[in-house]
Amino acid sequence: MTTRPAQGADAPLFEALLVPYRSLGRRGFHVTMALFGGASLVSGLAFLANGAWPIVGFFGLDVLLLWIALRASFRSAQAREEVSVSRTDLSIRKISPRGAVSETHYYPGWTRFLVRRHPEFGVTHMSVTGEGRATELGAFLNPDDRDSFAKAFGQALADARRG
Repeated sequence: MTTRPAQGADAPLFEALLVPYRSLGRRGFHVTMALFGGASLVSGLAFLANGAWPIVGFFGLDVLLLWIALRASFRSAQAREEVSVSRTDLSIRKISPRGAVSETHYYPGWTRFLVRRHPEFGVTHMSVTGEGRATELGAFLNPDDRDSFAKAFGQALADARRG
């Protein structure tokens, strides 16, 4: 998240790029697949040596299912949300993992920023409402990132209203 000084009515007071967090990088993916594949190969060979050859296919299936799940996780990590607040415009641009773009604009003076909190888990939901519509923000963020975004975005929206 970045905040810039305003230089006019349309100059952004606040800009943020929201991206999902993934703890497993490319290298970790390759290491995980190599270790899991190696363990499945050794186990499969042990079953094969004892005459239980049909079991080998199930070990290969496990490796394939793990690979598919991790690839799906990496694909979902390509989602993005770009949020920008100026005195005259609140822009929310969402980019799906497949590249589909949807953009929503609100007038900051007529919008409400709604934040739901849980006593144990922190911020669980954020959305902007106004002009008869609502747009959810940061659904893929973890609670700590949602909390810091909610504070900064709420402050920027308040600054835009004071204009």
